[in-house]
Amino acid sequence: MSVPNADRSHQSNASANESASPSTMVDGLDKSGERVREMFRQIAPRYDVMNHLLSLNIDKWWRRKAVQSLNIQGDAPILDLCCGTGDLAIAIADAAGPGTQVVGSDFCHAMLEIARDKEAARIRDAAGGSGRQTIPFLEADSMALPFEDNSFQCVTVAFGLRNIADTDQGLSEMARVCQPGGQVLVLEFSQPTLPVLKQTYSFYFRHVLPRIGQWMARNDKSAYEYLPESVGKFPCGEALAKRMRDIGLQNVTFRPLTLGVATIYVGEKPSGQTSHAEMATERENEALVTT
Repeated sequence: MSVPNADRSHQSNASANESASPSTMVDGLDKSGERVREMFRQIAPRYDVMNHLLSLNIDKWWRRKAVQSLNIQGDAPILDLCCGTGDLAIAIADAAGPGTQVVGSDFCHAMLEIARDKEAARIRDAAGGSGRQTIPFLEADSMALPFEDNSFQCVTVAFGLRNIADTDQGLSEMARVCQPGGQVLVLEFSQPTLPVLKQTYSFYFRHVLPRIGQWMARNDKSAYEYLPESVGKFPCGEALAKRMRDIGLQNVTFRPLTLGVATIYVGEKPSGQTSHAEMATERENEALVTT
């Protein structure tokens, strides 16, 4: 299975969506493409080390649970957007088998270079990669994905949806490129609800993590101050599940992990709808019925 053809009409709007969108300020948080890209460029060399250290390696388990939540069938390709340094895309490819092409996309070139190096090292170490297809890591804007409608059986994002300036547009693009009957999966930080844990987690996220992150990564401290701010202002639980339903996904479920520190959300693209326009029309019709 080859990489799905890119739809250049979507790709051509990527830069405009990143820089000119009126929604790049969210609750006082700057989520403009330029700011987020530069932030991740700075921390890219230490990104994996910091993730594993600050999560006590639990992030690896979270990704395994995300992969286990996918219903991979046949050899239709899978897309992991906001793929960062490639950990989830590589885990999906290893689980999917040799017949399924996995594609990773991100808009930060520095992160993609690390992902490509990982994939190259895997191929060398496995004497050809154990037979599975090599993952192409492509530079793309998640609000204007350069792929045709209905290209992938599963579309995933791990710890990246909250960094997209327009959450609904990001989810809408995931649904657009997903095949009818396919899955849209989101793995994202969330906020614990147990009183003591919630307070401890909040203190760690807001006061301890930024200082450790700045010291370890040797970068502008704004990167690790952005993390707790972005998590605190991002919808979680039923609020995000509703956003997924609102863009046309069905059978949306969510599963908290590690007492709610992270959550896996899974939705299905209706099997009877073959185009993004049909999904939009159905949402409009449902809105008219409820008004």
